[in-house]
Amino acid sequence: MVINTVKYTLIFILICNFLLETIAQQREAEKAAFSEMVNSYLSYTVPVISVDDLHTMPTSSRIILDAREMEEFKVSHIKGALHIGFKHFDASKLASVPKDRKIIVYCSIGYRSEKIGEKLMKLGFTRVYNLYGSLFEWVNRDFEVVDMHNKPVKKIHGYDKSWAKWITNSSYSKVY
Repeated sequence: MVINTVKYTLIFILICNFLLETIAQQREAEKAAFSEMVNSYLSYTVPVISVDDLHTMPTSSRIILDAREMEEFKVSHIKGALHIGFKHFDASKLASVPKDRKIIVYCSIGYRSEKIGEKLMKLGFTRVYNLYGSLFEWVNRDFEVVDMHNKPVKKIHGYDKSWAKWITNSSYSKVY
């Protein structure tokens, strides 16, 4: 009886280890696929910054700009981010920002924010960074986003269903 219990316990432990290893490999494959996709869209004309670096950066040392459309921004955004838009980009919103202020721009994955970053650099801003993986990477890492009332939410605008597949954090609901 004791031998059977030990045997079944060992089998259970082996199965659990196998499942955990499989899940870890799947997550690594998802990360690699996401990075490959992001890299295929970026031309690296704007320096990138990681979500980890932004997350630990003091708020007083930077400005965060959201280059998504207002509909996306209203669902959720990084706390403290200013909406700058993409299609209706308005540089006059930055008239009082010193040209040497650190500016981090993000969108859904980094493509639109890179384009806005290029425009900012042409306007003379010297410390512009594109958030690598942008908001999708931010929520995949389970960093907080807020709504228009500055309240934490677990919703994110996925742009559309084909792009939303890159939001892999199941604790977030996707809005289109």
